[in-house]
Amino acid sequence: MRVISGTRKGTPLKSLPGTSTRPTSDKVKESVFNRIGPYFDGGTVVELFGGSGSIAIEALSRGMDQAIVFEKNAKACAIIKSNVEKCRLDDQIHIERKDARQAVAVLQQKNVTIDLLFVDPPYAAVEYYDVIYDLVKQGLLSEVATIVCEHEKKVVLPEAYETYSRINSAIYGNSAVTIYEKRGY
Repeated sequence: MRVISGTRKGTPLKSLPGTSTRPTSDKVKESVFNRIGPYFDGGTVVELFGGSGSIAIEALSRGMDQAIVFEKNAKACAIIKSNVEKCRLDDQIHIERKDARQAVAVLQQKNVTIDLLFVDPPYAAVEYYDVIYDLVKQGLLSEVATIVCEHEKKVVLPEAYETYSRINSAIYGNSAVTIYEKRGY
């Protein structure tokens, strides 16, 4: 696993050994960023279920200003911290060792507006996709925000999360990625 493009291109990243996290493959990551970017002119990325932090790191490498990564597993948080330090992004990434369900309260307290939201819970925990509704209802996403959900291919996500409609869906082996943007943008 590595940073695919941008200012940190080629930097190798570590992931937690075992099956407690499921890192997004380089192939899927590259495909997703080619669809939604591939580069950015600033903004804030929020990664729920950080695992290795590779999505937030990739987004920063491609031009996002700051990232907030939620990950409740202490060992995964240590891996994220190590990857962030290796990429010299300490001043741009904040790691929240919290469950994704706490994201709304944390982001409200920090007065964050999300430009890119990446949601990739454990495949069996489909209830976590409901956090997206809460983030939208609380006005935490920008008008031009993109929501990216990685999920098991047999899981069917809704056509829309409030005013953010599905614009793209692709299957990669056992995984699928569904992308949402606000209607009219």
